[in-house]
Amino acid sequence: MRLVMALAMVSLFACASVSAQESPFADLAIVHGRVWTVDAQHPRAEAVAIRGDRIVAVGSDAEIAKWIGPATSKIDAQSKSVLPGFIDAHVHFSSGGGEISGVQLRDAKTPQEFARRIGEHAKRLPKGEWMLGGTWDHELWGGTPLPSHDWVDTVTPDTPVFVSRYDGHMAMANALALRLAGITRETKDPPGGTIVRDKDGNPTGLLKDAALGLVFRVIPPPSAEQLLRMIHAGMEEARRFGLTGIHDISSTEDVRAYQILAARGELTLRIYCITPLPQWEGPATAGLRAGFGNDWIHLGALKGFADGSLGSTTALFEKPYNDAPETSGLPNEMMLPEGNMLKMALGADKAGLQIAVHAIGDKANRIMLDVYTEVAKQNGARSDRRWRIEHAQHVRPEDFARFAQLGVIASMQPYHAIDDGRWAEKRIGHERAKSSYAWRTFLDHGVRLAFGSDWTVAPLNPMTGLYAAVTRATLEGKNPGGWFPEQKLTLEEAIQAYTMGSAFAEFREQEKGSLTPGKLADVVVLDSDLFSMAAEKIKEVAARYTIVGGKVVYEAGKN
Repeated sequence: MRLVMALAMVSLFACASVSAQESPFADLAIVHGRVWTVDAQHPRAEAVAIRGDRIVAVGSDAEIAKWIGPATSKIDAQSKSVLPGFIDAHVHFSSGGGEISGVQLRDAKTPQEFARRIGEHAKRLPKGEWMLGGTWDHELWGGTPLPSHDWVDTVTPDTPVFVSRYDGHMAMANALALRLAGITRETKDPPGGTIVRDKDGNPTGLLKDAALGLVFRVIPPPSAEQLLRMIHAGMEEARRFGLTGIHDISSTEDVRAYQILAARGELTLRIYCITPLPQWEGPATAGLRAGFGNDWIHLGALKGFADGSLGSTTALFEKPYNDAPETSGLPNEMMLPEGNMLKMALGADKAGLQIAVHAIGDKANRIMLDVYTEVAKQNGARSDRRWRIEHAQHVRPEDFARFAQLGVIASMQPYHAIDDGRWAEKRIGHERAKSSYAWRTFLDHGVRLAFGSDWTVAPLNPMTGLYAAVTRATLEGKNPGGWFPEQKLTLEEAIQAYTMGSAFAEFREQEKGSLTPGKLADVVVLDSDLFSMAAEKIKEVAARYTIVGGKVVYEAGKN
């Protein structure tokens, strides 16, 4: 019921239009640029004219000069790249905003550094306040040992700690958090989850996938004002990276908070809210369909989970892990009992809602393709489905054609390849890795790509994603020519996936995603020309201006 109310409250603001009485000149002109429009009809230009919140013209400097009047603001792009604003197709936005100010463990290279940072952060927290976030990576210290509560118990006696691995599928609770959650040696593993135990059967504090819920249920939610602050922190990050839109994995509370910010005029990016698949009956009962909303907030997509993650050995594969032969991964609890995912998908699809399911392992991807096939069979053909698989990391060679046949969008995060590529072959072997993070194979089969970050699992900055897509150079420096370089994309293809690809995946390709007259004026002006530099330099490029709806929301050196 709360979800129904939150969805039904979304206001439908009218788009700004230009009346006959308004000036014939542009409000803002971007000139002297290397404009890459992502519009196949007119891919390159020098200048862009904006009136109100829309693009009115794209062309040469001479062609745009007629739009410039005495009151027109001008941005000199200085022969640097001008692109459509980036649209991140997969973020966890409010939690990302919260983690910016939380304990930072992402680059902790030893267990000792991990424990030290937690102890120092605990000193800054009020007694009893939860320490969350962290986004640690045990592969930085060789993959073993895994974190244990006894690393930090002495420095956090009054602070419940629950810090997650950067992929969100494994987390460590300290002794106090375990006690508050009621987790003991007698606690059974929940379906789809694992409580890691020592040789005596006692919980080590490490929990995987569905077992995380045992702790989440006792963590108090942020207050309404705390949530708004978290989102503001996230928007500040997004602005400086040239992001003008996101697809957010949203809770009911997130949707409500976005509405409050929209009513206050405080949103600086456009949000596609993807709400939980198990709650599909809420939006269905409210009569919502995919793409409902306005230019600032819209919804109608539902997020499900088929499995876990590669790093936590919970991604679901057809065959066992090479380095953990006792397991082939775990089905997510949404897959249990057998047939549950199909049941939810049938109901949501029949209601006209979009389905976007997390699937990483090759078996999880195969099962989701089976589910979509059965949904199409039972619910009948329809041209507006735009099914998504989030991550689509490890795919059997025979399943790429099935993605294309079913019209499934591969919503992928290129940074994962250069991150996981450091150790993925140790986990799944060379042969399975060949068809992993396979962007080129997807495109060659005619599958649409939508790129994002999975923030905070990976950096929010789209430049790291573009760099990853065109170089596939793993983070440890061992693959400068690219890890499975045959899967590289061109820069144009990568930008397309981060703009028009994401716009298509949210049913908004007619409104944004390219610099085309009539579309929303969402633009990023960079400090370099991407197309005249070496690919390895792309990650160093920064945004000079971020423009959303014709308004400059970020200017380097001033924001």
